[in-house]
Amino acid sequence: MIGVFDSGFGGLVVLREFLKVLPQYDYLYLGDNARIPYGTRSDKVVVRFTAQAVDFLFRQGCKLIILACHTASSKALRTIQQIYLPLHYPERRVLGVVIPTVEEALARSPGKRIGVIATEGTVSSRSFEIELKKLDPEVEVVQQACPLLVPLIESGEQEWEGTGMILKRYLAPLKEARLDTLILGCTHYSILMDQIRVLMGDKPGLICSGQVTAVKLADYLQRHPELETRLSRGGSRRYLTTDLTPRFQHLAGLFMGQALTPEVVEL
Repeated sequence: MIGVFDSGFGGLVVLREFLKVLPQYDYLYLGDNARIPYGTRSDKVVVRFTAQAVDFLFRQGCKLIILACHTASSKALRTIQQIYLPLHYPERRVLGVVIPTVEEALARSPGKRIGVIATEGTVSSRSFEIELKKLDPEVEVVQQACPLLVPLIESGEQEWEGTGMILKRYLAPLKEARLDTLILGCTHYSILMDQIRVLMGDKPGLICSGQVTAVKLADYLQRHPELETRLSRGGSRRYLTTDLTPRFQHLAGLFMGQALTPEVVEL
């Protein structure tokens, strides 16, 4: 079984892409909606929350977990991989969305001018910039924190004219930077893809982590048959949340594209 973890709803966009590319596997989704958002929390807290979620998913039988949350991928993945897994689950794997997104952005950016819009936590971690420069030290990275976008989307205000004005303000310095590629560094932002495209114009190209990670995961499983053969293939899907409200039901349907029947759990 493949686990997909996010701090809230946004990871459903990533899972949605997985189901298109790799529908044969069993999936278990977990959203920590009781403690959202992660983007404004300290590194220590994000690592603790993420480790709790990973441990929960492993105890449910997951052999592989994808951190669909950019903040968790930025702040917690390295610690999970280097310290937590060797001690507790050496035969299992945890992957994130940052590295696949970075690789794809570089492949699509001939001028090596890449922008990133993300939460405050992801931007302050400099995870995208660090990983981009590891692969190509000459790349120029322009980052923009967008702290208001996630609460606006989760309030169902993505079509509000004020959201458009705020988005325009966030994107203004990126548009002036004449980028080749713009990374949507938060899963929520895919909901605003059309608005971002209108504001940015034909260039830069937009990178959505869900689509990229799905393709990269398929490649990863081909290269690691020792893990792939251990994944169950019943085509089942379960959706777990640490808090269930009518708002969750609405937003889950928005991100997933269909109505869901989630189960409430405690970590």
